[in-house]
Amino acid sequence: MEDLFDKGTEWAPIVTDWAISLVIGLVIFVVGKMLAGKVSGWCKARMLKSNVDAAVAGFASSILYALMFAGVVLMALGQVGVETTSFIAILGAAGLAVGLALQGSLSNFASGVLIIILRPFKVGDFIDAAGQMGVVDRIELFHTYMKTVDNRVVIIPNSAITGGCIVNFSREETRRVDLVVGISYDADIRLAKEIMEGIIAADERILKDPECTIAVSELADSSVNFVVRPWVKAADYWTVRADVLEKIKYAFDERGVGIPYPQMDVHLHKQES
Repeated sequence: MEDLFDKGTEWAPIVTDWAISLVIGLVIFVVGKMLAGKVSGWCKARMLKSNVDAAVAGFASSILYALMFAGVVLMALGQVGVETTSFIAILGAAGLAVGLALQGSLSNFASGVLIIILRPFKVGDFIDAAGQMGVVDRIELFHTYMKTVDNRVVIIPNSAITGGCIVNFSREETRRVDLVVGISYDADIRLAKEIMEGIIAADERILKDPECTIAVSELADSSVNFVVRPWVKAADYWTVRADVLEKIKYAFDERGVGIPYPQMDVHLHKQES
């Protein structure tokens, strides 16, 4: 009996320590799982508030939760006394093998995460990226979908977008229309400038501030070139550009201002024999 009592006394501290470690491990597991859910839910809500696609937000929050949950499990097991080094080694080896097998896909995935975080463009923006120009239809973790002006759907890998220049035409509210208008050398420069100023002033879509620039830019081979640079709202860019060019052509024809075309003068010299 005394032997049993002595052994019980010896084992009591060990059992107590193990029980305390088990309780602490359970607390770490429960609290960590709760925090992982809260953090992933908060991140999902923030992405949805930033107009990120719901599928992308859900997938990204799920990955974040899985990573945090794995860390919580390892911490809890370590607290209980389970050797986690082998688990980490196995996970690392598996991750390396998967990474090598899916190198291209992971590159697109990483680029998709960067696009979501840095937000160089959003759904509905008109952009020029990876040699394609169109309106962003949706952003996914591996691909971005764009609709071109002729209503084609272009699916672009995210790595191709982040690996090159991105021109976002919708980021700013206003754009400058850059036009070059040439008149013949025998035309009246003052009259041509007066006509263009009148057309610009009459168009209500053209902003007064910043002021439109109309000036002679070049004495070219066949023409005197003007630059016409009105500022408009981004949504009015293409319609204003087309309308202004059309009105200038009609007005020049009515007022007798010639618009030249490339030509070559050939001079023949008669040689006396």
